[in-house]
Amino acid sequence: MEFELNNTQKYIQKAVRDFAKGEFGKELALELEKKHEFPTQIWKKACELGLVGVHFPEEYSGQGLGCLEDILVVEELCRADSTIGSAVALSSFASEIILHWGSGEMKAALLPAVAEGRMLSAGAFTEPDHGSDITLMDTSAIRDGQDWVINGTKTFITNGGLAGFYSVMCQTDTEAKPSYRGISLIMVEADRQGLTTTDVGQKMGIHMMATAEVNLKDVRVPLSNLIGEENKGFYHVLHFFDESRIQVAAQALGIAQGAYDRALAYVKQREQFGRKIAQFQVTQHKLADMATKIELARLITYKAAWNFDQGRIDPKLTSMAKMYAARTAVEVADEAIQLLGGYGYMTEYEVERFYRDAKITEIYEGTKEIQKNTIAGAILGKMK
Repeated sequence: MEFELNNTQKYIQKAVRDFAKGEFGKELALELEKKHEFPTQIWKKACELGLVGVHFPEEYSGQGLGCLEDILVVEELCRADSTIGSAVALSSFASEIILHWGSGEMKAALLPAVAEGRMLSAGAFTEPDHGSDITLMDTSAIRDGQDWVINGTKTFITNGGLAGFYSVMCQTDTEAKPSYRGISLIMVEADRQGLTTTDVGQKMGIHMMATAEVNLKDVRVPLSNLIGEENKGFYHVLHFFDESRIQVAAQALGIAQGAYDRALAYVKQREQFGRKIAQFQVTQHKLADMATKIELARLITYKAAWNFDQGRIDPKLTSMAKMYAARTAVEVADEAIQLLGGYGYMTEYEVERFYRDAKITEIYEGTKEIQKNTIAGAILGKMK
């Protein structure tokens, strides 16, 4: 069993670190967060360097690499800055649905635009009345001649209002039992008549990322906009979640490491009672606990990514990685604030922002409770 990254993977890590060091800045982050503004210029530069969509085939402007290389990028971006990094890392959110299930025409039209920084992507799954339950959709898609006619509302949509297209879960067979066997995925371009978006309002964190309600009223798209197989959309999304949850785990891992880095630097230079804070045993024990949690989160996240690249789908492992890394991000960021004391509570010292950004990783792509359901279900199997 090999635990060492190869030369390509090490190069990717270094490239992202160098990029972030040159482009990310604390003052810029504070300004963009205050304005709730997407870091457009940084995103475009990241795309120019090939940091977005590294797991896309070269023919679609990717680098032909895997999930592990992709999450290395995500981790390093979020380590450098939790808010800028998250916005750039998730600029391609749900594009994997097109990558794995889209037609050749869809892939050629959309994936290069995402990788080259010409378009954000979005997945429209969550509905106001259903939340984590994606087994039933109020959003419907009805055939009318050569078109789908879509009506419904989606909420908490990452990149909503900025994305160039949405992969929308729709009920295409209302008679299906159970209902999820009648769900399909349909690609809807953002400029389709009848599609409107509304920002969901003030959030605790990830202020540079757009989060919106997406309304679809008599939106017409061609039948060819169907993604994958009709009435198989639920299964396609579950497959996507097994990849996206690893990405969120990497986001959480990067946030945890970034908060730890800042806390470590602070305690090594801050003096109290005539000694460096780092010389106190209680501080050292806190650092030891934080470092151990981060290392464990990294191991399970990398394993989940490696496993996915072997062509194995393991919902238990990906849910474990997402749940544990997210919990680690929250706990480490919380402890980082504690180590900085009053300064940790101040915006200027960044760790309070890392803490606010960390919490979302326990919520989206399935709450920690949903992850526990998945893990328990895999452990117990079908019970009579």
